[in-house]
Amino acid sequence: MFSFRLRDNAVLRALETSHAEEFAAHLDRAGDSIRPWVGRTFVTYDVEGARATLRRYAEGRAVDRARLYGIWVDDTLVGGVLFAAFDAVHGNCELGCWTEPAGAGHGLVTQACGALVDWAFHTRGLHRAEWQCRADNERSIAVARRLGMTLEGTLRESWPYEGVRYDKQVWSVLATEWRDHPAPEAGG
Repeated sequence: MFSFRLRDNAVLRALETSHAEEFAAHLDRAGDSIRPWVGRTFVTYDVEGARATLRRYAEGRAVDRARLYGIWVDDTLVGGVLFAAFDAVHGNCELGCWTEPAGAGHGLVTQACGALVDWAFHTRGLHRAEWQCRADNERSIAVARRLGMTLEGTLRESWPYEGVRYDKQVWSVLATEWRDHPAPEAGG
């Protein structure tokens, strides 16, 4: 199984359907802190919902369209990163992330996203990595900046959440820019 060491006590691994119980427990811990920032179908409330989310990403991975990875610290799932979209034909991908409070503030998400961008560009030969987030999500915007991404624009009121429409920002980095940008390290 794929495993990438982020630091001594933290690893990045593929999230698979066999992790459904662990993923459900993690989403229970993370739910309130991530719900405003992630898609409605991502946060689930039970093991079957978690299994369905993991199955959906497994199916996406099988056809080379999406991928889901978890971040474990001391063998506890505390967050993750994903390719929300992966298009090898056109050379584009969209990244995303989430974390529960115990996984926040250590630079792990930035480092894990950097590993995904590096893999997409250097191993898979993609050309563009995109990041979309609510315009008021300062933590997500900070990750995009640390990855060396450029803000391309704001989609006005395109993110509905609990009856309110929020602006969404679109960030990106190109493979040619990534070569000049050092990969992020944990703690940054």
